Amino acid sequence: MPPQINAALPPGYQLDQYRIERQLSLGGFSIVYLAFDPEGLPVAVKEYLPNSLALRKDGQTSPQVPAENQPAFRYGMKCFFEEGRALAKLMHPNVVRVLNFFRANDTVYMVMQFEQGRTLNEYIGKHRGEVRERFIRGVFTRMLNGLREVHAHKLLHLDIKPSNIYLRTDGTPVLLDFGAARQTLMTDQPILKPMYTPGFASPEQYQHRDALGPWSDIYSVGASLYTCVVGTAPPRSDERVKEDALVPVTRTHASRYSEQLLQTIEWCLKLDPLQRPQSVYSLQKALMRKEAGEAMPATWYADIGTRLKSFIGRT
Repeated sequence: MPPQINAALPPGYQLDQYRIERQLSLGGFSIVYLAFDPEGLPVAVKEYLPNSLALRKDGQTSPQVPAENQPAFRYGMKCFFEEGRALAKLMHPNVVRVLNFFRANDTVYMVMQFEQGRTLNEYIGKHRGEVRERFIRGVFTRMLNGLREVHAHKLLHLDIKPSNIYLRTDGTPVLLDFGAARQTLMTDQPILKPMYTPGFASPEQYQHRDALGPWSDIYSVGASLYTCVVGTAPPRSDERVKEDALVPVTRTHASRYSEQLLQTIEWCLKLDPLQRPQSVYSLQKALMRKEAGEAMPATWYADIGTRLKSFIGRT
């Protein structure tokens, strides 16, 4: 049976102090809207609405939650709210800024700064097989500054993938859409269907959840790097555990990228968490070196913003 689809709040709807303009995205866990604050500034509003637990039909504002799903729904709402509280403490240019979080319509909402630009996933789609190494190193080195800040606050992202790495019009990357609340919700609530992103979730997100740590996000970063190089996501990690069909990029893409970059990607994609980089800092150091012991020249990242502006201007 296909999952039920929740109806979005209608354009023009007044949600607390925010006016809904339109739906931006719909997922199995939430709906994201473009809205405007009282000053007329655009914001992104994320609504907690897991479609495995609740259903909202057209014309309704509050979700209908069956009695048997109430405990899981309330627990998930609490996790989502606490995630908003934690993210609101983060002030970093490479992490989406949480401006507000509140309860309404028998659920909870997270208000985030609205960013102009395109996702890394869109960039890869338009440059499939032609994403330059300079671009990859520049984007990910900067994005990892934000992830370091997340980990410094004892948080995990748990849903890093190209569609959650946003490229602003000025060329800077920003991390979006944390998956920590949905992951926490899944720990004790077997009623919920898995919400992993195939190819990007680490093996410990499927099992051995007590092994989750910064290295779990690093696996997802490696999968995102792999996607930049190959054009598609790597095989699912839970399938790799059974029979590893991952073909090393050092074998398939040696003619297009430096051996050091390809080895770094394979390092991140190790199935054993202890064999991956154990910190974002160690991964950053690897991405900032073209070969062993050779630091990248200062001009290596200089044209990233220009290339992004050109890309965004054409789309």
